[in-house]
Amino acid sequence: MDYQEYINANKKAWNLRAPSHFQSSFYNLDAWKKEGGCSLTPIELSELTFPVGTTLLHLQCHFGQDTLSLARKGAIVTGSDFSDVAIERANQLAQEVGIPSAQFICCNLYDLKQHLQGSFDVVFTSYGTIGWLPDLQPWADIIAHYLKPGGFFYMADFHPVLWMLDDKMEALTYSYFNVEVIETQQSGTYADREAPIQYSEYGWNHSMSDLLNSLLKAGLKLEFFNEYPYSPYDCFANTVRGEDGFFRIKNLENKLPMVYSLKMSKPL
Repeated sequence: MDYQEYINANKKAWNLRAPSHFQSSFYNLDAWKKEGGCSLTPIELSELTFPVGTTLLHLQCHFGQDTLSLARKGAIVTGSDFSDVAIERANQLAQEVGIPSAQFICCNLYDLKQHLQGSFDVVFTSYGTIGWLPDLQPWADIIAHYLKPGGFFYMADFHPVLWMLDDKMEALTYSYFNVEVIETQQSGTYADREAPIQYSEYGWNHSMSDLLNSLLKAGLKLEFFNEYPYSPYDCFANTVRGEDGFFRIKNLENKLPMVYSLKMSKPL
């Protein structure tokens, strides 16, 4: 398979997943739609601050729940994702919760410059994003392209150490480094493990050095980098919930990093 075939297969997989996500307790859309509902985790809420009226671009936004949560925090938002099923729902949600100014664009991330003009105060992405991208340098260049001078990029995502483990989160299976495309056969989805769907998906592991160096090479300056020994989401197998409400790999509690976050700015 070539690159475009991988992207097409992953788009098909996300289009299959999306309807299950809309109905899942994981995303809990009915509760979120209520006034003030917010899907952001405590990590983002404590680290990502901006004044009302900030322009924000959300890359790989899925169906826009986090994007619209950021709008509820005062941002003027644009979201982008390659799943047309997800983007259609994002536009519906924007109308349902009274944020018609939110803009959503359906395209492959690497093609975004062909679909979106302008620049933004903040570029944002989070949780389960870069593993779908074979090459991080074009991604980092897109971030730098859309940031205004003085603006910043914020990211919270699952730590690359986790992607070395098998689906049962029990055995070291995959390389920490981006040495091959990883093909897996899936049934159900992290938001609904019993969903009646089956599909193939293709991913790439990216080391922390690849991540940071791609952003540095794009001209961004590191402001902070944090690591956390837990996940705010119950989206992995073989986890236990701690007294703090967060999730950790059973028998490996507080021994592995599970999430990282970073902020990088574009010099004036």
